[in-house]
Amino acid sequence: MERPTTQADSSCSSSSNNPFMSLVLSIREYFLVTLTTHPFVSTSVSKINTVLLYVNVPEKSLLTNEEFVLSSTAVVVTLIIYYVLFGKRHRRKRKVLAEELRVAQRQVHVLEEQLFNAKIEDIMASTPSRKKSSSQQPRQIRIFMDGAFDVMHYGHMNAFRLGRSLGTYLIVGVNSDESIKECKGPPLMNDEERMTMVKGCKFVDEVVPNCPYIMTSDYLDYIFETYDVDYVVHGDDPCIVDGKDVYASAKRLGRYRSIPRTEGVSTTEIVGRMLLMTKHHHMRHKQRGRGNSVGSLSGLSITGGGGGGGAVGGGGMDEGNSSDDSDNEIHNDDEIDDELSVFTASQYNDGERIVIGNQSKFLTTSMMLRLFSAGVKPPGEGMRVIYVDGAFDMFHCGHVRFLEETAKRGDYIIVGIHGDSLVNKRRGSNLPLMNLHERVLSVLGCKYVNDVLIDAPLAITQEMIASLKISEVVHGTESDDIGAIDERYKYPREVGMLTAIKSPIDFKLVNILSRIQKKQAELQSKIERKKKAEREWFNNKYDQNGGGKNGSK
Repeated sequence: MERPTTQADSSCSSSSNNPFMSLVLSIREYFLVTLTTHPFVSTSVSKINTVLLYVNVPEKSLLTNEEFVLSSTAVVVTLIIYYVLFGKRHRRKRKVLAEELRVAQRQVHVLEEQLFNAKIEDIMASTPSRKKSSSQQPRQIRIFMDGAFDVMHYGHMNAFRLGRSLGTYLIVGVNSDESIKECKGPPLMNDEERMTMVKGCKFVDEVVPNCPYIMTSDYLDYIFETYDVDYVVHGDDPCIVDGKDVYASAKRLGRYRSIPRTEGVSTTEIVGRMLLMTKHHHMRHKQRGRGNSVGSLSGLSITGGGGGGGAVGGGGMDEGNSSDDSDNEIHNDDEIDDELSVFTASQYNDGERIVIGNQSKFLTTSMMLRLFSAGVKPPGEGMRVIYVDGAFDMFHCGHVRFLEETAKRGDYIIVGIHGDSLVNKRRGSNLPLMNLHERVLSVLGCKYVNDVLIDAPLAITQEMIASLKISEVVHGTESDDIGAIDERYKYPREVGMLTAIKSPIDFKLVNILSRIQKKQAELQSKIERKKKAEREWFNNKYDQNGGGKNGSK
């Protein structure tokens, strides 16, 4: 009796007649035999089946070695085919999107410039000409502002930005030491220091020294005539002297403009932070708190000189220990409560934390950062990029003069600004006095800076230098934390990219603190009066007392 011919027999018969099919079946058979007998496959299948049996899967449905190999092979082959067919396409798509983003960013810059030019044209069209000139150059709309600008900060810079936006050329008058002393006592900064800060602001085109603190009609007429000023600009808070509006004459002539005050920051508030210097970090875990962890500025040990930065120690249990150098002290991470702001000074009394100073009330928005970053462009091809880093706390004339010298060494200056926790960990006390956003705005406002690296790393690495296309790394000879140079600049020194620049002036944060220390009692009473006046102005502006627009009591 003959056996019927099966499909397998037909397949074998056809494959025997087709050499290619025979080769494929042979390779498949070898592949299956090799992998199915491999110990790894047997172990894997055994473990999978154990799990399946545990969940009551019937034995006839358990996985075999051959099924495991075939399914795994199918997955791997599918992934390979997908990568070959689609993976590179996704990569190409990402490159296209990245290029479109760069083009869009360039278009945004172009549109911003066009919008700015259109705004200038509107201003010029609405401003009558003051003097006839034979010059063919476009006419400028000249703005004048004045002030003491003592302990100058980013609030002043924002006022300059707003003032300049009302015209095309900003002239700033800086009150003289004598006139300030006559009206409200001697300033913390002298004429030269305050002039350096104003000249270093990128929104300022010209500076007039020795302006009187109290503007008179005669002096305003002199400013209008001598400097061909179109408008005098002041903040929206009233400026009343002896019951009279200082700018009344300018207002009558229609040559006065006001700008909104930068809320959340003032010289009074910043000096108040400096009056709350502490020896230890403000916020510690409760079990580590000390009853005497906060000292007033009068208890500080402020030292400086030599090649190192100023050390800020202070009050507390070790007041008499002159060897304490908390400015450069490295504090352990486990001593800090990172969830709490380093800008809220506090002390412990019988285990209870008492807050004695609040963090900054300035509201940093992306719009404010964008406005201060206006005109910032990436370095061009072949530009020499210089990198300098630091805390840049209480941005002062020493920083400005150093950055001015740094700018002479290259075409593009990038300033790396260290984060709050990094600065506080290194310096302790309630440093930095200004938070990261405040310090970024201060540095962005400097005319010698092209861009900033926000929350810059302490150590400068090879990857960072390559990414930012840095040609040279620079540091000064005067610093508040010069003890960290070996750690920070190890790689740049090894490759010969590190340069030390002699600081033009010996001015550091410690100089400001020491001046405040000498005038602590006077400043505290002045701050109390100023804060009261500022609260009244703020409450009146926003009607926090209820009632009408001016707030009825």
